[in-house]
Amino acid sequence: MCQSKRIKGNVKYFVSKKALIKKERGVHLKKKDKEVHPMKQNFYNISIDQAMKEVKENKWEGDYRFYANKAVKEVIEREMNNYIDKYLDELGRKERGDRRNGTYNRHLLTEVGDIELEVPRTRQVSGQRILKRYKRRGSAVTRLILKVFLLGASTRKTAEALSEILGEEVSPTTVSNIAKQLDKIVDSFHKRALKRKYRVLLFDGVVLKKKTGLGAKKRVVLVALGITYDNKKEVIDFRVVNGESEYIWEGFLNDLYNRGLEGEGVELIVTDGAKGLINAIEVVYPFIPFQRCWAHKTRNILNYVKRGDQAEVKRDIHKIYYSKSKRLAIKEAKAFSVKWGDIYPKAVKSLFNDIEYLLNFYKIKDSSLWPMVRTTNAIERRFVEVRRRTRPMGVFADKTSMERILFAIFFHLNKNQGVYTPFLMTQNY
Repeated sequence: MCQSKRIKGNVKYFVSKKALIKKERGVHLKKKDKEVHPMKQNFYNISIDQAMKEVKENKWEGDYRFYANKAVKEVIEREMNNYIDKYLDELGRKERGDRRNGTYNRHLLTEVGDIELEVPRTRQVSGQRILKRYKRRGSAVTRLILKVFLLGASTRKTAEALSEILGEEVSPTTVSNIAKQLDKIVDSFHKRALKRKYRVLLFDGVVLKKKTGLGAKKRVVLVALGITYDNKKEVIDFRVVNGESEYIWEGFLNDLYNRGLEGEGVELIVTDGAKGLINAIEVVYPFIPFQRCWAHKTRNILNYVKRGDQAEVKRDIHKIYYSKSKRLAIKEAKAFSVKWGDIYPKAVKSLFNDIEYLLNFYKIKDSSLWPMVRTTNAIERRFVEVRRRTRPMGVFADKTSMERILFAIFFHLNKNQGVYTPFLMTQNY
């Protein structure tokens, strides 16, 4: 009997658990006890692609998972044996020598769990060529792992969640290796055209740690965040660099500008107090007013104040930028100068050196937007999530892993805001 007929005889139909119990007890299996598998066509007659499609379109729970696993195994093994038979037949016609050389086991992780395959081979070729498109695990499983990772789960939590879904153990290392496929997507994210229009742009540099052979080394993440005209916040792009010099910031801003972020329609740019960034903005976006971050400025002012007076000074600073108009804010600033000028002259000087740029947010007519644009806290809040995700790691292993994690978190946060990048959902990963 040929191989194909033998396999065909093994896959006649699927029976329910109830029917199997009856059979074990010697009860006659009636026609009504037969439970036909959800697939209307004979599983034996379909291709691997059709079998995988059927697996994706049906819910394989309980007993069905076992039978689906068994059926997919037989379909794939049949295809591999057919490939070997065809190869040997063709060699026979050409009068060239080769023969079968047994089998070897190989695992394939699919939606119905791990399938252990017996891969046929000859002395020169292997039936494994049939599995090229599935590689070590099904492409659908790989996409599932990446999507869970993009939702912000750690590699460990992703592994735990998928182990339950797939019915097979998935190690954090496996998730980490698959996550490396994000590298091409991250590169595309950094190079994509920037077409969305923003009302406000925020720029800031945030320090993270990177692991090196000499210990932890600090790296700076330059971040550009935009607020759209419907008040949604989007991380436009980021760059991992060694510092915040004017040259580095100007390179980042020029890249954004050349990709389409030319500043059209932007009413305000919000920054921290880094001189390199401010100088770069004046070069790349010279005609857009910029707002100094009140959170950074407040910390600078309090550096000149004794600890016992800091709470009161901070309340008086709040009175300035919580004012309902620019005129009232200037009035509160003058009151601050009168009250604290003799006690903390350096603190007052620090405030008035930048008072013009600290009050530019009043140029936006929509007062509901003022709390969003007085500071760069929108960027800082996103790094709260970054630090939460990376705290178990201690530090990043390298720049690539740093970019991968940052992208995954920012992508997830952008998606929650409804401003994720559509092209990323069509990537072949």
